[in-house]
Amino acid sequence: MKKNQAEIISNYLEGWMESTSATYELTKLDTPNDMLSKFHQWANGKPIIAAFDVTKPGHNSYYFLWIDWHRNDNYYLVIYAHDKSTTIAELNQTIEEGGITYLSWKYNPLKRDGKNDIRKSYFTQTFGSRKMEIPLPSSLSEVEVFLDQLFKLCHNRVRADRIVEILDPSL
Repeated sequence: MKKNQAEIISNYLEGWMESTSATYELTKLDTPNDMLSKFHQWANGKPIIAAFDVTKPGHNSYYFLWIDWHRNDNYYLVIYAHDKSTTIAELNQTIEEGGITYLSWKYNPLKRDGKNDIRKSYFTQTFGSRKMEIPLPSSLSEVEVFLDQLFKLCHNRVRADRIVEILDPSL
């Protein structure tokens, strides 16, 4: 996505963070010199617009990074697991449709156990498609729906990744 799009969305998140919401808790992380340090080897030292610790009380927490992931002036929303062990999703593709800009993401597991076809099939059967399109907020009032969709994406991703273990607990 373009840098200015990432800046606009991160500004909405920051503005929304200051409002009162019982649904999500957002904390902005320090990004001295517009970079992270001591976060994760894949993110440290890369140009970043903003980073947030996002929690849905009673559910999961994630880190949302608006970052130049490949250092090519193409910004991503990278969602990290709260333990920082791995990324849950890397979203950068935007599409325009009917005056609305969407972040587009496709489930594409890359596990090295030979069972990715099972995961893809489960994702498609359970969630209707391997592709999700999430409308970018165009106002503060749309931020909560945006966060809802991102949390849904994370939930779906984690569930599909673990389906092989769920179907065969001996693994």
